[in-house]
Amino acid sequence: MICSILDNDLYKLTMQMAVLELFPQASAEYRFTNRGKQRFTPEFVEELKRIIKEDIPLLQLTDDEYRWLREECPYFKPSYVEYLKNYRFDPSEVSVSLNEENDLDLVVKGPWHSSILWEITLMATISELYFDMIETDWKNYDKNTGKGYHELLKDYGKLMEKIGVQLEQNNCSFSEFGTRRRRSSEIHDVAVRVLHKCKAFSGTSNVYLAKKYGVKPTGTIGHEWIMGNSALIGMRNANLFALEKWVDVYKGNLGIALSDTFGSEPFFRNFNLKLSKLYDGVRHDSGDPLVFADRVITHYKKMGIDPLSKVVVFSDSLSAANAIEIKKMCEGRINSIFGIGTSLTNNHEFFRESPPLNMVIKLHSVNNIPVVKLSDDEGKETGDKDALRVANYIFGRKGLDD
Repeated sequence: MICSILDNDLYKLTMQMAVLELFPQASAEYRFTNRGKQRFTPEFVEELKRIIKEDIPLLQLTDDEYRWLREECPYFKPSYVEYLKNYRFDPSEVSVSLNEENDLDLVVKGPWHSSILWEITLMATISELYFDMIETDWKNYDKNTGKGYHELLKDYGKLMEKIGVQLEQNNCSFSEFGTRRRRSSEIHDVAVRVLHKCKAFSGTSNVYLAKKYGVKPTGTIGHEWIMGNSALIGMRNANLFALEKWVDVYKGNLGIALSDTFGSEPFFRNFNLKLSKLYDGVRHDSGDPLVFADRVITHYKKMGIDPLSKVVVFSDSLSAANAIEIKKMCEGRINSIFGIGTSLTNNHEFFRESPPLNMVIKLHSVNNIPVVKLSDDEGKETGDKDALRVANYIFGRKGLDD
């Protein structure tokens, strides 16, 4: 189910290098949250445990992958690529069980620089295993016509071709961001194999598939970088600390700032002139995308920066239709590119009777200090209940008793 140690999102590797350089002694804990209605079985949990214990620890960087990273990802320091070459997943960092509600109790705990790679690997495994063991009718595809799995892959490729044409016709530049909730590694491969031929395709977050198809691996940071900094350096100005530390490590490379960890308002208060000029743009991952675009444009103009010299990366639960609509609204005002995920690797319209899992694995604490994500959507808040109360109070979103 996991093809390679590089069968992971680029931002996990870039954050791993930053953690190694700046916070090598930090410990971290991650927790699984199931936001959907799907449930699991004892047999599922036993097979997941086996994969965690026996299969995933076998993954290691090959000589060919090592050379490719050195050549194609110059922002990775040689010392980090050497570290990755010697890296092995440690199954003792993961505990998983089935609770009374037939949901997963899954915790990852260990050194931050080591445990950081589990998130996407586990989510992709959980998703594929679920559709391989529990919800399996989709593999029969169409009982009325007799179409089976082979025809399903062909038809899925045709859907991806159609989506690629739509985006290309609208000059809508996009990357594939769908590793974590993909239906299977095979369907993920079909999507990238078809879409990478599209002129509007700008890359994939999946490093293994980027190498396989000769495209750009895309991504910068995730919420956990800012969340971790909030515990280690301070919460109120965590965006500022995290963005400045990122520049210290990457010297201007990978310059897209993630804006919504604690909501947009605290971000823009910290996104000063220096950072606004240094970073190529910002990423939107929650809240109304058009309201956010207006907010970004206003911010850049206030700083005396031409918005058309910057870019917004939109990545919040997008479909091709959403991306095209947002692109039209941004036209002539600010540049826009799109990270499209689950609708490419587990398309809900194609699998109408079998929706994707709605799950996350989020950083829960660093050095035993609880961390939270607030976002611009209240439904996306994650973290310890008391820590959320404090964070909402610190950032002026709610009173302590609200």
